[in-house]
Amino acid sequence: MFAAKAINGSENPGRIWAIIGMAFHSVGYGIFFINMSKKLAAGSWATILKFIGVTNILFIFLIATPLHDLGTISIVLTLVGLFTITVFVLKSKLHLLKFCCIICLLTFYGFFFLFGFGYLGLAVIMQKVYNASAILLVLGLEYFTKYEDFIQIKSGGQKI
Repeated sequence: MFAAKAINGSENPGRIWAIIGMAFHSVGYGIFFINMSKKLAAGSWATILKFIGVTNILFIFLIATPLHDLGTISIVLTLVGLFTITVFVLKSKLHLLKFCCIICLLTFYGFFFLFGFGYLGLAVIMQKVYNASAILLVLGLEYFTKYEDFIQIKSGGQKI
C-alpha cells in the first residue's frame, strides 16, 4: 500500500491515501493514550501512558516510510499501553470492557504466535481481527470510561 509502484508495475494511486490514513491512525492512537492517561488516578502509570501516546504518534507513522522496521517499535509500545490499561480496567467495575480488553490482548498475542511460527496466511487474517478488536476497544475506552471509574484504584493495586 505504501510503495510508489503497484505489484503490476504501474503507479500506485492509493499510496497517498494509505499515508494519510496512517497519519490519522498514529495521531488517533497517540491522542487515545494521552486521554487515557488523564483518566488514571495513578500518576506514574499515567505518565507512562502519556509517553506511549506521544511516542506512538511518531513511530506508528514510520510504518508508512522506508523506516518501517523502526516503526514496529510502536507495536510493543501499544501492547504495553493496552496491557497497562487492561490492568486498571480489570480492577474497575467496567465488566464489558474487561472482556473486551482480554479479547483484544488475546488476538494481539495470537497474531504474534501465528506470525512468529510462520503461519503468514493466518497471521494476515489475525492482524485484521486484532485491528478490529483494538478499534472497538479504543472506542469503548474513549467514550464509555471517565476519571471516576479509576479514581478508587491506586497504582499499588489497593483501593482507596
